Amino acid sequence: METLWAPWRMTYIERVTTAAPGADCIFCKAGERGDRTALVVHRTAHAITMLNRFPYNPGHLMVAPQSHGGDLAALDPGELQEVVLELQRATRVLRDELGCDGFNGGWNQGRVSGAGIDTHLHFHLVPRWSGDTNFMPVLADVKVLPEHLDATWEKLAPAFAANSPG
Repeated sequence: METLWAPWRMTYIERVTTAAPGADCIFCKAGERGDRTALVVHRTAHAITMLNRFPYNPGHLMVAPQSHGGDLAALDPGELQEVVLELQRATRVLRDELGCDGFNGGWNQGRVSGAGIDTHLHFHLVPRWSGDTNFMPVLADVKVLPEHLDATWEKLAPAFAANSPG
């Protein structure tokens, strides 16, 4: 058996397994760290959009309500509408800026559903391209990301600003 080393994953694993519920929430802390450092590409009064630090593909975004909480049913109608409008904006921006052909999207609510951060509701939007399967995932079960998070941020943050209404 071959070993593939990915030591950067330990930061994620330790944070998820040792954080107390509600502690060190990346969505709540995003405003404290600054948008670039926190990978935030856009924010509105009730929603925040940020790059996933551990992406499945370049441009993998997470859209979350600004308010802390882990239950979709608990969002008030205004928050829900703004999150959905932000998902719509994110879809346009990713298509326009990254030229993707499709998307995977959704959310995991609760630890048992696979949510890595189960105390703050968030949605994933993953861009996909025709022909984006290469030999690495097929033969070695390894995903190669062809673009650094900083380069993706440079493309998306200005595009979100230009795509905001008003």
